Amino acid sequence: MMHCPRILLALAAMSIAPSLMAEDFQGSTHALRHDDDPINYSAETPTDRIARLQAQIASGGVKLKWDEQFGWLPAVLEALKVPKSSQMLVFSQTSLQRRAINPRNPRALFFNEDVYVGYIPHAPMMEISAVDPKLGGVFYSLDQVPQDKPAFTRSQDCIQCHVSGRTLGVPGHFVRSLRTDGGGEIIAGTDTNEVNHCTPLADRWGGWYVTGQHGPQTHLGNLVGLSAFDRHSGEPGFRGNVGDLTDLIETSKYLTPHSDIVALMVLEHQAHMHNYITRLNYETRIMTASYGHIRYLKNQVNAFLRFLLFTEEAPLSAPVSGVAQYVADFTAHALRDSKGRSLRDLDLQTRMFRYPCSFLIYSEAFDEIPPAMREHLLQRLHAILTGEDTDPQFAGLAANDRQAILEILRETKPNLPGYWQPLAAKP
Repeated sequence: MMHCPRILLALAAMSIAPSLMAEDFQGSTHALRHDDDPINYSAETPTDRIARLQAQIASGGVKLKWDEQFGWLPAVLEALKVPKSSQMLVFSQTSLQRRAINPRNPRALFFNEDVYVGYIPHAPMMEISAVDPKLGGVFYSLDQVPQDKPAFTRSQDCIQCHVSGRTLGVPGHFVRSLRTDGGGEIIAGTDTNEVNHCTPLADRWGGWYVTGQHGPQTHLGNLVGLSAFDRHSGEPGFRGNVGDLTDLIETSKYLTPHSDIVALMVLEHQAHMHNYITRLNYETRIMTASYGHIRYLKNQVNAFLRFLLFTEEAPLSAPVSGVAQYVADFTAHALRDSKGRSLRDLDLQTRMFRYPCSFLIYSEAFDEIPPAMREHLLQRLHAILTGEDTDPQFAGLAANDRQAILEILRETKPNLPGYWQPLAAKP
């Protein structure tokens, strides 16, 4: 049994596909010694969004409003700028509060680019985590009781589950897919590898509810109990293309009647991308402390850039659409170039994003990668986008995509090295 408030969850058994292994750090997923120098994960004071909000609550600068139905949920989402349209519902019992979770009472998850919020109707606490720029995933709980100054409690126990091969061996987040029985209990032996943008849709979302349109493509969402999985084998997609969940759960217990397919897709990319950033941060600090250089991290850099540039993304075979409000919320604060383009622009026709470069390149965590490694990444990325780097690992990145990403970053990513700017035309 878990002894921590886990935020991300669950799907069905399958072998690990070669494409999923390819984007790994060449096997470097062993747990790093995160509590030793120079990381000191447990001893360091976090500076993540939750820690900053707690400081504001303690000083009186922020006062959260208690809601009689949802407790602290609406106020926490508002304070952390987490859109309620990001709601996803998971019914597999994979949490400290597992006994409160079942297919009729799933856990709701909400997120933005660096915070994850978990809520279960009638459960005694909320489960919250954040991505700290230097530490990676940091985990908290919040008691669902009215009080003047609610306090987020940091949990060190969570890393028992949140440091593994699924998180690239660092404190982080992961999305999984598994089979459950009719009550949401995990069926032993059906757990599988982590889910991210490299995973085909057909292998995603066991243990989750999924709303949205995806055409003839299938997935494992909305399948409750072995009988549903058996029917899915002969009638793929019979629980697909669901508009809302009113036929499956009492939606009045939740902020929306949706578990949005687009939000799920963004989550899967984001969670694993943050793990890559944290792993590279840790590896760089450890390597520099031990050897004074980062020359031994070539494989890690290549894997990082492949994932950043979606080189092994599982293609869509039909358009995908979800809740329009989530797309609006996700793109609301996009950084756009002079042509109106952004790395948050969604495609959802043949792939997830219109311009295949992760929006987390703008994140605090990316900027906190130690300078020597950050500069090396930017140099390699520039060489790939300009065509100077002809490494076959990136040969599938189309020339028009390379050019668009290059131009977008030139105008929207602060403090890029001077060589990123185009040479001035000679008179």
